[in-house]
Amino acid sequence: MKHLIIINDQPYGSEKPYNAIRLAIQIQKDFPGEEVRIFLMADAAACALKDQKTPGGYYNIERMLKLIMNNGAKVRICTSCAEARGIKTESIMEGTAMSTMAELADWYMDSDKITTF
Repeated sequence: MKHLIIINDQPYGSEKPYNAIRLAIQIQKDFPGEEVRIFLMADAAACALKDQKTPGGYYNIERMLKLIMNNGAKVRICTSCAEARGIKTESIMEGTAMSTMAELADWYMDSDKITTF
């Protein structure tokens, strides 16, 4: 099955990205072979920024995204959302990529389960 998780909120200050990625981690753990795709929109474009520094004991969205990508998840960032926030390609994490509404529409139509946060 193919899972699409669309995230809209900023990485910190809201726990929506944290909980969305926790869901992705759990899907990968409990259901090996399931395909997980994450699309970052609006303020969530900042979830893909590299070199995030968080206090000890606090979750780190960058590390969480790396974990799911290492297990096969794909992560895409809305280009126009990123550009509106001054996020450039060179400032995003390795393994993520800028994307378009066309790719989101393709993922949407190709997904068995879709969840938004």
